[in-house]
Amino acid sequence: MSRTRTERLVNLVICLLSTRRFLTAAQIAATVPGYEHDPEDARDHEAFQRKFERDKAELRELGVPLETGTASVFDTEPGYRIARREYALPDIPLEPDEAAAVGIAARLWRHAGLAAAASSGLAKLRAAGIDVDPHATLGVEPVVTVDPTFAPLTTAARDRRTVTFEYRVPERDAPTSRRLQPWGVVCWRGRWYVVGHDLDRGAVRCFRLSRIVGAVRATGRAGAYPPPPAGVDLISHVARWSGPVERTGRATVLARPGRAAGLRRWAEECRSEPDGDRLILRYADPDGLAASLVGYGADIRVLDPPEVREAVIQRLKEIATGHETAIVEVLT
Repeated sequence: MSRTRTERLVNLVICLLSTRRFLTAAQIAATVPGYEHDPEDARDHEAFQRKFERDKAELRELGVPLETGTASVFDTEPGYRIARREYALPDIPLEPDEAAAVGIAARLWRHAGLAAAASSGLAKLRAAGIDVDPHATLGVEPVVTVDPTFAPLTTAARDRRTVTFEYRVPERDAPTSRRLQPWGVVCWRGRWYVVGHDLDRGAVRCFRLSRIVGAVRATGRAGAYPPPPAGVDLISHVARWSGPVERTGRATVLARPGRAAGLRRWAEECRSEPDGDRLILRYADPDGLAASLVGYGADIRVLDPPEVREAVIQRLKEIATGHETAIVEVLT
């Protein structure tokens, strides 16, 4: 299935889950990105109908309970909705780290190009006077920040296309050109890395995305190289490449009583005080620690050192800017 069709199906599911009413094909076409067409043009409208029929069949094959009906006895055109009671999953107990991973994955939707389109679609439903349930779907918030090279590298890894980019290492002032057959992009200790076969070195290499200078350019055809060998663990490869981390820094964090369980397990010292629980955390990199701390929101406050406080503040500013951008996208 193509990425464009996948995005269209995801947005169709979000649209039909977000209202209890039956939506007609015309309302869906005016709401869901990917269905835009001129209904007055017979050929264009016929192409939309074929596309919509294929997508309905695809959803039903995937087990999505798509219902057909009308909003009232006066309606002559059938509408569609998803039976939420049949689509919802039962309660799934998750450990704190598992729940955090699910949350991160959901928030990364924004960087796959889905959140803006989904938010825009819901805004169109509201503008059309259709009640939208804000709790029906995950809020795909732009909380996780990734580098600009994240999208082109993940796309190239999926399509198995060679990429070229300029890469700077701390030991050198000038970046060097690299040619890579990417296998995948992974996150390790708060930073993103691409792993693949380096054509110039003739070996497996990994590169930190934040050190890539300029744009990533895909070259050649799709499927130009085989997938990574079975059993390859990209995270383990990055861990071996990055080497052991010396946690020489000490940060003091104030946590609300009974909150931030993950930090408490990590802390080397924890003592209760009138205004909260004071945690002492070892860290190697202030930015890496800040990336972990912002996930706890208002449950924690960094007391010391200033470099970690500033790193957390900077992360929060980036999050706020991302929210403002998302709101502008919805309104426009």
